[in-house]
Formats: sequence, C-alpha cells, structure tokens
Amino acid sequence: MSVDQAEGGRSRRSEASAHGRPSVVGVLGELLLTAGALILLFLGWQLWWNDAIVAGQQSSAASDLGAQWLEDGWTERGDAPPPATEAFGDALVGPVSYGNGEAFAVMYVPRFGEDSQRRIAEGVGLDVLNSAHLGVGHYPGTQLPGEVGNFAIASHRSAYGGGMHEIGRLRLGDPIYIQTRDAWYTYRFRDLEYVAPEAVDVLAPVPHHPGLQPTDRIVTLTSCNPLYSTAERIIAYGVLESWRPSAAGPPGEIADVVATWEA
Repeated sequence: MSVDQAEGGRSRRSEASAHGRPSVVGVLGELLLTAGALILLFLGWQLWWNDAIVAGQQSSAASDLGAQWLEDGWTERGDAPPPATEAFGDALVGPVSYGNGEAFAVMYVPRFGEDSQRRIAEGVGLDVLNSAHLGVGHYPGTQLPGEVGNFAIASHRSAYGGGMHEIGRLRLGDPIYIQTRDAWYTYRFRDLEYVAPEAVDVLAPVPHHPGLQPTDRIVTLTSCNPLYSTAERIIAYGVLESWRPSAAGPPGEIADVVATWEA
C-alpha cells in the first residue's frame, strides 16, 4: 500500500468519525424541536382537554343551581296549580345588585348544544370567567334579567369552558333562556355584530346610544372573536319575549331538558 493510499484511508475514517458524533448545534436543535412539540401538546391540552373538563364542571354546577331553584319554586307553590300565563303581569326583577362573584342566574341556549347551561355571576373578571363553577359574568351597572334596558353578559369563547363557543351559530329567533331563583325569562335572538374591544357602548341601556331612554328589555351576549383570539368582540342581541315565575315551572319547550338537571 502506498503512503498516499494510507493517508487517504485515515482521512476517510476521520471524516466518518466526525460525522458520527453529534454536534452541539445538532443537539441544541433537537432539544428545541422537542421543547416545541411539548409546548404544542400543552397548548392543545389547555385549549381542548382542559376546556372540556371545565365546561363539564360549569355545566354540572349550573344544573345543580337550576334544579335547586326549581325545587324551591315548587315547594313554595305546594299543591296550588301553576298560575295562568295571562296572570304573570310585568316581568319580575330581582334585587338591585349582587356581590362580585355571586351567582344569581343560569343561562341555557339550545343552539349552543347539550349541557350548555352556565351559571351567571356578578362581575366579568377572571375570578368569574375562568371559574370552574361559574363561566358567565354580568357587567356591573347593566340591567338585570327581565328589566327594561340591557342585561349584558360575557363569557369566554375558546377557553375555560367556552360558555359562548357557539355564539356565531345563533339564528334569528333562537331562544336564550335565563333562569333566576324567582323566574324564567325567554329572550329571542335578533342580531349579531362585531366590534372593537374598546366599543363599550354596546353595554348601554340602548346599545350604541348611551343617551337614549330604553323601552325594550334586551340581553346582550359578548365574547371574543375570532376563535383563539382577542382581536375583536362578537356581540349577540336578544329581546325579551316572555317570562314565567319559578312556581310555574320552566318553559314547555325545555321542560324535558331541565328535568335532566334534577337527576
């Protein structure tokens, strides 16, 4: 074997050995790829799995509260027959105010799907919207269920239970049911719009017209838009169609659903 052949063999072995050893850059790249995959898995868990768990907890908590109020109403009625519809009169409105975080209503929107019932509590802070037992918040200073003006509420759309995940699917005339300790209120969806986050005039007694005196009884649902973003707000409006005292039981259209809350 010549000297050149020997040196060539050693050179090729040296190159092969160098290629077989992982470099610092290569190891760092693999670690970064692994970290990225773990972050994506965590985000997936946070946005989907954790969301599903919290949604179930919020739904169960709302069912428990709604069933308790329904039972209380029937207990108060006793053996007396439910009052006739024409005897209900003006919509019943509860106390003037509630403490922050205090649950005072249950929202159920059939268009949002099964087990979509949620408690409504006073306040729109994270202690309410991120709560495993609440999920929907009432804007302080806006009206209460059944009251003339704007009963304005908020919820996440794609996290922490996603209480308004399906808000964009609402169709004209869809019912929005609100239950309180004393009454059931049926609102009907009328309109949908998209606004900037700072457009707080949607919360006025007459949305977008803070100086006007309200005559309608409306509900305003607010959430973030698009999904997984806070770039803008999606707003859904409904108008009160009817109400009934708790002693009369839930509206007939959802009586079967509400019966499962008692199970």
